[in-house]
Amino acid sequence: MKIIWILVLVACYNGVCLNGVTTNETTRPPFVNIGALLAYDSTIGKVAKVALQAAVDDVNSDPSVLGGTKLRLLMKNSNNSGFLGIIESLKFMETDTVAIVGPQSSVTAHVISFVANELQVPLLSYSSTDPTLASLQFPYFIMTSRNDLFQMAAIAEMVEYYGWREVIAIYEDDDYGRNGIASLSDKLAAKRCKIPYKAPLPPTATRDDITDLLVKLALSESRILVVHTFSSWGPDVFSVAQHLGMMAPGYVWIATNWLSTHLETNSPLPSDTMDDFQGVLTLRMYTPDSELKRKFKSRWSNLTSGTTGYGPNPIGLSTYGLYAYDTVWLLARAINAFLDQGGNISFSGNSRLANLRGEHLHLDAMNIFNGGKMLRDKILQVNMTGVTGQLKFNPDGNLINPAYEVINVIGSGIRKIGYWSNYSGLSVVPPEKLYSSPPNRSSSSQNLYSPIWPGQAVQKPRGWVFPNNGKQLRIGVPNRVSYGDFVSQVPGTDMFTGYCIDVFTDAINLLPYAIPYKLIPYGDGTDNPSGTELVSLITAGVYDAAIGDIAIITNRTRMADFTQPYIESGLVVVAPVKKKNSGAWSFLKPFTRQMWGVTVLFFIVVGAVVWILEHRLNDEFRGPPRRQMITILWFSFSTWFSTHRENTISTLGRFVLIIWLFVVLIINSSYTASLTSILTVQQLTSPIKGIDSLISSKDPIGYQQGSFTRDYLINELGIQKSRLISLKMPEDYAKALKDGPHNGGVAAVVDERAYIELFLSTRCEFSIVGQEFTKNGWGFAFPRDSPLAVDMSTAILRLSENGDLQRIHDKWLIRSACSRQGAKLEVDRLDLRSFWGLYLICGIACLLALLTHFLMTVRQYIRHYSPELDSSGQKLNTCTSSNISFIC
Repeated sequence: MKIIWILVLVACYNGVCLNGVTTNETTRPPFVNIGALLAYDSTIGKVAKVALQAAVDDVNSDPSVLGGTKLRLLMKNSNNSGFLGIIESLKFMETDTVAIVGPQSSVTAHVISFVANELQVPLLSYSSTDPTLASLQFPYFIMTSRNDLFQMAAIAEMVEYYGWREVIAIYEDDDYGRNGIASLSDKLAAKRCKIPYKAPLPPTATRDDITDLLVKLALSESRILVVHTFSSWGPDVFSVAQHLGMMAPGYVWIATNWLSTHLETNSPLPSDTMDDFQGVLTLRMYTPDSELKRKFKSRWSNLTSGTTGYGPNPIGLSTYGLYAYDTVWLLARAINAFLDQGGNISFSGNSRLANLRGEHLHLDAMNIFNGGKMLRDKILQVNMTGVTGQLKFNPDGNLINPAYEVINVIGSGIRKIGYWSNYSGLSVVPPEKLYSSPPNRSSSSQNLYSPIWPGQAVQKPRGWVFPNNGKQLRIGVPNRVSYGDFVSQVPGTDMFTGYCIDVFTDAINLLPYAIPYKLIPYGDGTDNPSGTELVSLITAGVYDAAIGDIAIITNRTRMADFTQPYIESGLVVVAPVKKKNSGAWSFLKPFTRQMWGVTVLFFIVVGAVVWILEHRLNDEFRGPPRRQMITILWFSFSTWFSTHRENTISTLGRFVLIIWLFVVLIINSSYTASLTSILTVQQLTSPIKGIDSLISSKDPIGYQQGSFTRDYLINELGIQKSRLISLKMPEDYAKALKDGPHNGGVAAVVDERAYIELFLSTRCEFSIVGQEFTKNGWGFAFPRDSPLAVDMSTAILRLSENGDLQRIHDKWLIRSACSRQGAKLEVDRLDLRSFWGLYLICGIACLLALLTHFLMTVRQYIRHYSPELDSSGQKLNTCTSSNISFIC
């Protein structure tokens, strides 16, 4: 029995068995079948074919990679046909293929991924970058290059970086194009940008199709165009654009990485072809420089000897070629890990395909790869360094550290103007140098070198122009029936005049481009229209803009974009006022009660302090207690008039008196000035003191018809609807205020300051009471994200800076019929806050003088007390000496 066990152990040691499972050395197959599906004649396929074969040769020549197992690569040509690509991929499933490199087309990948799910055969694609292929729907599809989701994020950040808001998307109308542009739209929306027009082209678009499309786009507003395709018609877009003059200054063309691939693969291109791409921005998948990459690039000319790309030129190495090369190495390492862990390359029939046996298609020959799930997991666990850098998948199935180079096509080549990475955004520093620092997405950290734009322009294009399609801008204007100085329609015409119209006309004349527009009245001409309803019609598409006396308030900014305010106008309260006559006690009004009390207190305090300082030296401050109290009071209050007859002898007393006389001088002057103003300037009074007293009362309140004031008073201040009375004309304001709340009128009117100032210019019996309790302004309204709003804001600022805005204001809104000079609504009484500094100085001076006096007295007392104590040994009981006198 022992001999038998020894033989078993020896056999296991030699690799015959191990716990009932044969070892890897005996079970490793001599070769493993992998497939590759690509279009041989395509820009990507020409490069990938060479790179894939080179990778297989390198793997097979290195026994340490697969431990003696060889890769057997079978390539299929899809001939740029989605249908043939599907047929060829199905053939792979009949030949015990463990994985397929490809397909090259995202459209084909969508179909084949369903087959891969069923038969559990991993698909590793270096060129199918449709973002939707990375969804959970396709677990066996593995993207071994950069997902287009990140490329679209890079374009969106470029659009934001240059300050543009709208782009036009030209794309191939298939799964790849539609899904890529959908991702771009999402990324732009996150930046508050958008795609106002999507321009699809069929995969087989002709030059005539491209021409018809670009002619339409030339009439559009946006000048930012993004071209996203993998088709052969991509270069034709720029050729037609050059012919139509759409490569001139003002245009911006951004191509996805198909253009950089085209330039790398077919370089150098003829000069007339390169002329079509001048000034275009494009992206290229970023691969960091490394020794592996340099060695592979140095071998490329030998690998492609005898093959040509565009015309007689040899095939250039594109980033897709690098990723194709690394894809084979990634698959080889995954297969090695699969075999190391006991993975068995075996296939079994699909029961659902067994019913198709006997059919001419022989679909029943396709088998399920039993180890497909395990191999897929090993692929996603690979962490290696290849010619494209580190290859490692994140939990979402995408390669880590996605990054792109931003390329500017200039002259006969390309110029790199920066990088984009998902880690830190736009930068002129290579992404790997930023990975060691915390990510910084602040606007100040985003940077690119300055490109050369189409037409050899060096200044950044504005990104849009007013569309040259003969269409006029429809501008809504409130058809007011009151306050025509701001905006009014000329009777019998379609013309408008007024302050707001002049501001708009002068601003639009400052724009660097012409804008055809038509002013359309909004309102029936009998009632003042609602500004909020007018703005809402912009959102509804009825108007392209709205001008006039339109206040910029919160709910309106949710519907439209406003320009810079061209006039400030908050809500104020206007009420009747009457002259207030001076009374018998008007002489007390200059000071508040608190001010009078503190002033009297200081008169007494200063008198007491001076008495303490002068008492022992000055006979005028001595005598019976009653006489001394009278002296203190007389001395204190007589300083108001500088008539005190007592002289100060001590230095400290004079110091305190000088400070106090200075305080008295200031207080006396202020009192005289205030009293003069009260007795000579007309004083106005009103029972309404402001919005707070108006809210607390129950009196009716007037507001302008069509104004937002009504909603504000109800929703924000909680005033009952029954208290609000709509008023249309300025004459209605005056009548309602004169009638008063008890005679069918109103206690006050709440309206915007701009209207009220015009109303008060000829009606002196009313006045603004209280403070302005809202802050807003008037502006012109445009659709959300309209670039015209920004340009008009700039024009309004220029009007303000050159003085034209003030000139227009003086022309329409300055009135001199009613002068308010010499009239005040409220008495400006002087309070303690205006003088507390003086009282503080005086108080400190008194305290310092008393403290110094006390210290000097103690010092003198000690000096005379010590000698007498030494000579008699007894305590002195006298209260006087030659220099010190006390009241005993």
